[in-house]
Amino acid sequence: MNDLYRTCLRKGTNMTTGLQTGTDGIIRCSWPGRHVDYTAYHDYEWGYPVDDDRSLFEKICLEGFQAGLSWLTILRKRDHLRKAFADFDPAIVIRFERREIEKLLEDSTIIRHQGKIESTINNAARCLELMEEFGSLATYIWSWEPSQTTRVSSDSLPTFTPTSAALSRDLKARGWSFVGPTTIYAFMQAVGLVNDHLSGCFAHPKVEVSRKNLIRP
Repeated sequence: MNDLYRTCLRKGTNMTTGLQTGTDGIIRCSWPGRHVDYTAYHDYEWGYPVDDDRSLFEKICLEGFQAGLSWLTILRKRDHLRKAFADFDPAIVIRFERREIEKLLEDSTIIRHQGKIESTINNAARCLELMEEFGSLATYIWSWEPSQTTRVSSDSLPTFTPTSAALSRDLKARGWSFVGPTTIYAFMQAVGLVNDHLSGCFAHPKVEVSRKNLIRP
């Protein structure tokens, strides 16, 4: 038995299913580990359907910022990123100019990556174009909802899918950036286009109810 396996067992993680039993006795997906903030994100946000345009734009931008980093890093900087990018209001972000970019590059509370900062400003413009064409960003995003597949173990979780690849291609064709297939699948998971809480996780049926009750835009 290797050290990683022993560590996972001590933490209550089932290496086969990808589930863990928390100190609260609740069975959930194992990826949040024992981080309190990460667990809260898993329990109350991840996978629950999102259908308002500002939140969807924020999610896709944050997934772009996450590229090459851990989501926990983004989660812990999220409030600072919201402040820096005007609560991810695309109508405001689109007006950011060189002055704002230079200021952001000096802000140690956010991800100081020039390409990702400029991508967020570019994507704000592309977001407004989609809103004008489709009536809302939500209408466009939810039109890509795939058929649901229940994930029974961590081995069954893909990093991207044919749908995320197709959505990525369409967004890139429309001028979006930092929207590769893996980034887009993480976005789809986060906003509830799919329910990738594992079978056996307490949140799986709760997300299913929320998805069932959602009135698609």
